[in-house]
Amino acid sequence: MKTLSDLTTNAKPWLLLALSALALELCALFFQYVLDLAPCIMCVYQRVAICAIIVAGVIGFAGCGVLIARIVAYGLWATGAIWGLIIALEHVEMQENSGSLFFSCEFVPNFPTWAPLHQWLPAIFEATGDCGEISWQFLGYSMPQWMVVVYGLYTLAFALVILNRLMHAKRL
Repeated sequence: MKTLSDLTTNAKPWLLLALSALALELCALFFQYVLDLAPCIMCVYQRVAICAIIVAGVIGFAGCGVLIARIVAYGLWATGAIWGLIIALEHVEMQENSGSLFFSCEFVPNFPTWAPLHQWLPAIFEATGDCGEISWQFLGYSMPQWMVVVYGLYTLAFALVILNRLMHAKRL
């Protein structure tokens, strides 16, 4: 258990976190630009959540020996993983109820005015697709359903690490 607790004071696990999220971001761009799948607004929000996890990994990697850096990295990791999970679950619900009038998809992301990512980096954060459309499946599951799994794993990993870290700190 101490080994799990000590993971976050080592740079390599943080690098692994950043690289795994970066790989997912690159996969999203592959789907968009090579397979010609247009991202919807929910996909764009999930990309932002993945970016939060990338930044968490980079901060943790660079500052794993500094408590405040680890706290910031934990916060970004938790925010990206949990927010991404919530967005992915909403996206799945939208796809399952795409014929309903209760679920509609915005066309312009609702980013803060001080960070209009869709204007700064439209190649990554511009929404051009429909949230209700299922244009890709793997093993019978749509992309948002797979993202529920991905964000669920990131959330589970975060919970295990932080709970173990807190339990270990309490024993000291």
